[in-house]
Amino acid sequence: MEWADEGTVLSLRRHGETSAIIEVFTSGHGRHAGVVRGGASRRMAPVLQPGGQVAVTWKARLDEHLGTFTVEPRRSRPSLVMGERLALAGLNAIAALLTFTLPERDPHPALYDRTSALLDLADQPDLWPLAYLHWEVALLEEMGFALDLSRCAATGQTTGLSYISPRTGRAVSAEGAGEWADRLLPLPPVLLGDGDAGPDDMKLAFDVTGHFISKSLLPSLGDRPVPPARQRLVDLICRDD
Repeated sequence: MEWADEGTVLSLRRHGETSAIIEVFTSGHGRHAGVVRGGASRRMAPVLQPGGQVAVTWKARLDEHLGTFTVEPRRSRPSLVMGERLALAGLNAIAALLTFTLPERDPHPALYDRTSALLDLADQPDLWPLAYLHWEVALLEEMGFALDLSRCAATGQTTGLSYISPRTGRAVSAEGAGEWADRLLPLPPVLLGDGDAGPDDMKLAFDVTGHFISKSLLPSLGDRPVPPARQRLVDLICRDD
């Protein structure tokens, strides 16, 4: 068995004395693991850092085997943002969430394209936080937990949307919420494409996406905890804004 693709490194761990096992997120083969011979060497270590873009060729005798990767560097994003705390935290958060949520070897080409575009913004701090927020929304949608913010779930109106149902992810207007308002999540304008993406709005928005990641997405995968890297990034974004 053999295939070639391009992808983003998600994780790296040593394997024996000189090798490493990496996971990459590829367009055509999803989240896929393999052994890199010599992957523990000083020469390969910078290439295999999470967030790096690589070309890979995977080989195995049978499809169900772990197999081996031959790796060629394409873009070393971690080296471009070295010393940029927010950007490095972002690379780690994205890699951790994809590792936790994506089924192994299941292609998600649309999410792959969106992830690559986001990672390429890592050295642009003015664009990064809002782009990352919308990436979390896209991740939820890709995994079957899309937020429906187009109209009020109770009245059908498309204006005055102020809340979101913590159970269904559907928007609710102030009129539609009525006496149930205190049981709903606030819907910050930034999630609707409005507002100035200030720290308060961003925190409320990340509370919303965090709720559906922790209460809907991760329980569907075996009730895993939210990766700590995600909260570290959110704390940095809301503080730095």
